[in-house]
Amino acid sequence: MTENGEDTTPGAVRPASPDLRLASDAPGNPPPIAPAEVRPPVEGDVPELPRDRNQAILEAAKQVGAVLKRGGHLFALAGSVAVHAHGGSGNLQHDVDFCVRPEDAEAVATTLREAGLTVYTPPEDWLIKATCFGQDVDIIFELAHRPVSTEMLQRARELPVESVRMPVLAPTDLLAGLVAAFSEHHCDFGAVLPIARALREKVDWDRVRRENGDEPMPAAFFFLLERLNVI
Repeated sequence: MTENGEDTTPGAVRPASPDLRLASDAPGNPPPIAPAEVRPPVEGDVPELPRDRNQAILEAAKQVGAVLKRGGHLFALAGSVAVHAHGGSGNLQHDVDFCVRPEDAEAVATTLREAGLTVYTPPEDWLIKATCFGQDVDIIFELAHRPVSTEMLQRARELPVESVRMPVLAPTDLLAGLVAAFSEHHCDFGAVLPIARALREKVDWDRVRRENGDEPMPAAFFFLLERLNVI
């Protein structure tokens, strides 16, 4: 995920899925998936069907969340998986997002590397990236040009992501970040509208309005929500 809702995955070849040594023994977590070349095919084998993309994203979220919990880091799940954890759509987007404080980013990167993940720094200066089970994982320390704060992470609720409980960004903070990212160059209301519908009763809309002030694109989105009786 990008700060403006766009994909910034570098053009380099994506690294192979890591061997998650620390996360594999978490209760309810499956063992790491062995690469296909470990065992040659045997006559009569049934070809393995491709993994469901949504399930692969959830597995990556569970594994990385378990690693961060073991490392004792202050963090919160964000993005489409957080919306799913709060009861929103199960149709997940193209990556996994976690929020950490800017001052914790390097320590978090070290923990992920020690767990066997490949971690790299993209051109953007507000996140670092990792890969898990072939899925992109964004470690974000700025949301819509606003640093992730201790207060924001402390507002997170511990919720289950399937079998793993972890802190999940509060619905109001989720929507505030999405709405604040609207600009003349990025105003995809259609992507955020289903999230607003799903979480509308859990969001402090007055606070979201205050935090966005009189910015024109957020104001237009609020007008749309009102006309559709979402708020």
